Amino acid sequence: MIIKNLKYTFLGFLLLTGLFSVAQQDPQYTQYMYNMRVINPAYATEGEDINIGALYRTQWVGTVGAPNTGSLFVHVPLQEKIQVGLSIINDQIGNVVNETNVYADFAYILSLGAETKLSLGVKAGASFFNTNFNGFIYSDVLPDPAFANNLSKTFPNIGAGAYLFGSNYYVGFSAPNLLNSKHLERESGIVANGVEEIHFFLTGGYVFELNEQLKLKPAFMTKAVSGAPLSLDLTANLLINNMLEVGAGYRFDDAVSGLANFRISPSMRIGYAYDYTLSNLGRFNSGTHEIMILFDINKLGKPKGYDKSPRFF
Repeated sequence: MIIKNLKYTFLGFLLLTGLFSVAQQDPQYTQYMYNMRVINPAYATEGEDINIGALYRTQWVGTVGAPNTGSLFVHVPLQEKIQVGLSIINDQIGNVVNETNVYADFAYILSLGAETKLSLGVKAGASFFNTNFNGFIYSDVLPDPAFANNLSKTFPNIGAGAYLFGSNYYVGFSAPNLLNSKHLERESGIVANGVEEIHFFLTGGYVFELNEQLKLKPAFMTKAVSGAPLSLDLTANLLINNMLEVGAGYRFDDAVSGLANFRISPSMRIGYAYDYTLSNLGRFNSGTHEIMILFDINKLGKPKGYDKSPRFF
C-alpha cells in the first residue's frame, strides 16, 4: 500500500509539474538532431528531397502516469529559397493529461556565401489541451480541488526561429511557442493557474570527417524557460560507412544516454535511444526509451539517401 501511494503521489507530482507555471512543460528529446523540425521552424535542408520523420518517446518506464510523447513532421522544399512543413506533437501524462500541438511551418533561406546559408522561419497552429480525472486515485485524504474538473481547451500559438548552416555544421535558435496560454483559472478562491511558458532552444552540431569511413558528429541542445532550471544536452555520435551511427549523450543533472541508428535503405533510417535517469526520479523508473524513423524521398519518387550534409542531422 505504501508503494502504491508513493506511485500515485509521484503521478500527482507529474501532473503539477506538467500544468503549473513553475514547471518545464515542453517535451524533451534525446535524438533532437533528427527531430529538429518540431523545435525550430527555420530548419532547412539542401536539395529537393521531401523529408518525413516520426519519433516516439516513453519516459520513466515503470512509473504510474509517466509521460509519453510522439512527434511527426513533413518537410518539403518548394523553391531554392522557400521550404514549408507540418509538425504534430502529442504529449500525454498517464491517462489524465493530453496535449496535441499542430503547426504549419514556413522557412525562407538567405545565401551568405558559397556554402553558408541562413534560414528564417515562422510557425502557426494550435494546441489542443485536455484533462480527464475520471477514476483518478488520490493518495491524500482530501483531493486537490485543482484536479476536480475535466478540461478541454484549444489555444492558438505561433513560433519563430533562425537556422544557420553549411555543408558540415548548423546552429539554431528558436522559440516554438510565443504565446502564453492559461490552462487553468482561479476558481472558488483557489489559485489554479497553469501557464504555457515561452521555451527558448539553442542547438548546434558539426560533422568532423575523420576518414572516408568515419565521421564524428558532436551536437548540443540548450532549453531555457522561466521557472525551471536550464536544460543542456551534449551528444557525440560516430557515423560508420554512412550506414551505422552510434553515440552517447549527457543531460546535465538528469540522465546519460546511448544512441544508435541504421540506414535500412537509401531513403530510410531507423534509430533508438535509451536514457538512464541520474536524478532522484531514478528511484521510480527503469529508464526512458525513444525510437525514430526517417525518410528522404525525391519529389519524383526516387530515393536520394543520406549522402550529404545537413541531412546528417
